[in-house]
Amino acid sequence: MASTSPPDVLKAYYVQFQKDFSLFLKCRSEELVDGGRMVLTLIGRRSDDPSSKECCYFWELLAMALSDMLVEGLIEEEKLNSFNIPMYTPSPAEVKYEVVKEGSFNIDRLEVTEVNWNAYQDETDLSDAFKDGGYNVSKCMRAVAEPLLTSYFGEEILDEVFRRYREIISDRLSKEKYEIVNVTVSLIKA
Repeated sequence: MASTSPPDVLKAYYVQFQKDFSLFLKCRSEELVDGGRMVLTLIGRRSDDPSSKECCYFWELLAMALSDMLVEGLIEEEKLNSFNIPMYTPSPAEVKYEVVKEGSFNIDRLEVTEVNWNAYQDETDLSDAFKDGGYNVSKCMRAVAEPLLTSYFGEEILDEVFRRYREIISDRLSKEKYEIVNVTVSLIKA
């Protein structure tokens, strides 16, 4: 999903989130005794817009790196056009709605917090290895996206994709501070 995604794509991702999250809650409720607790932290968003910058921007920047490689003929257009990241970042209201609708849990607490993209940005005593925010963010994203990219595009493009991604992230972080939004919910089995 991205800011340029058509409404039907956004809707499809939301419907899939509803199905997956409801099934997850149902399955977890079968594992817990009555009154048992579970705490979940999901990457989410504050905004009502599922394609807002606060939840999709780091993926859009990865798409920019891939698009640059397409222009240079390093990846195929058909593959890029059909590649999707299976991720939906829910709002607190969407998490609450699904928990209530599924019915196995009561919400004890629901909070939203932010984490700086560059976890080391505010640290003062760092070795040079941790000062490059683009490096730090691209390594974290590589841990998440590498299996998806490898299975779709092949392993041979990975180093180049993440080199470009690092440059893009470094450029953006030099101009603006970005945060990842987390939705944390504490649940009690009903």
